[in-house]
Amino acid sequence: MMKNFLVLLLISVSFLFLGCGEKKTESPLDQLTDKAKEMENLGEKMKEATEGFTEGKKVNPVDFRELKSLLPEDIGSFKRTNIEGEKVNAMGMNISHADASYSDQDGNQSIDLKVTDLGSVSGLSGLAAYGWYMVDIDKETETGYEKTFTYKGNKGFESYDNQGRHGEVSVLVAKRFVIEVNGNQVTMDQIKAAVDKIDIGKLESWKDFGIEEK
Repeated sequence: MMKNFLVLLLISVSFLFLGCGEKKTESPLDQLTDKAKEMENLGEKMKEATEGFTEGKKVNPVDFRELKSLLPEDIGSFKRTNIEGEKVNAMGMNISHADASYSDQDGNQSIDLKVTDLGSVSGLSGLAAYGWYMVDIDKETETGYEKTFTYKGNKGFESYDNQGRHGEVSVLVAKRFVIEVNGNQVTMDQIKAAVDKIDIGKLESWKDFGIEEK
């Protein structure tokens, strides 16, 4: 769902050129100058958002077995029912991830927890999958909400539906690792408890792991 944010961002860039009928009294030269300034400001924001990413460099991701070791055996009263991991190296992508599933004793409530090392899939290409990183979101509906937030110095996104009692939380750590949690028939507090189980400091210590300079 959040992948659409990057598309919306690109559309907004187009509107900078097309204009919306504002400032009709300005000359064409003044309007062009204003648009150029807006584009420059947008460019600076995008540069700031992607600064520190490993785009353009070869990156050997952290072994998925190391990522698996970060996934807890339990989250509150939820027990781990499955755990797996893999490394993907194809078509310029070089990433690794580990996944675990948790459920209550009756199997009526569940939480899925995933940690991904984006590796060489970063910069703007990485943000295509996590478009919320480049925007600030604060939205409410009749049944739930969506918003961005800061978690231990890292930007995150959360959404929750009160009717279905399901939600998700994603946190981008050190502009390289992504923690993703999805919960069904649970509260947002239970979902966030899963994020708290991940050793953020360990992920941050791997920020420069496997990076090969050109």
